[in-house]
Amino acid sequence: MKSHERVPVPVKRLDGNDDLPLPSYATEGAAGMDVVSNEERILNPGDRAAVATGLAVAIPEGYEIQIRPRSGLALKHGITVPNTPGTIDSDYRGELKVILINHGLEPYKIRRGDRIAQAVLSPVVMASWLEVHELDKTVRGEGGFGSTGFGEAEVEPIRKD
Repeated sequence: MKSHERVPVPVKRLDGNDDLPLPSYATEGAAGMDVVSNEERILNPGDRAAVATGLAVAIPEGYEIQIRPRSGLALKHGITVPNTPGTIDSDYRGELKVILINHGLEPYKIRRGDRIAQAVLSPVVMASWLEVHELDKTVRGEGGFGSTGFGEAEVEPIRKD
């Protein structure tokens, strides 16, 4: 079953960046659009920077754009997005920038036009808090980090008597 709803998102090129491509899907089944850099810079190991894209967008109300790392950059060079996923809210109208960090061992040169991240348009569901005095009970209970079997803390197995 094919279900790809296309949501129009107004986009503005800043500072005459007509030569750079707009974010686009690399394949028919891609969830994220490749986003390119509008600048050149060196990211030394441990460095992080907000890399400009030369674009501003008007995300429709009820949606957000999530910025995610490109897997090839992460695997081959240690370049990733430290606040993954980064959220761009529907009421933001400034330049899109991508926070990148170099976890690699070598300096990495970002060139203008390089694909640096992926952008995913996602619907937003707003929470409405309902304050209560007690929460319902679950098998896990208050078991936190590592409590489901991946760490030092273990949860008691459920008995099926």
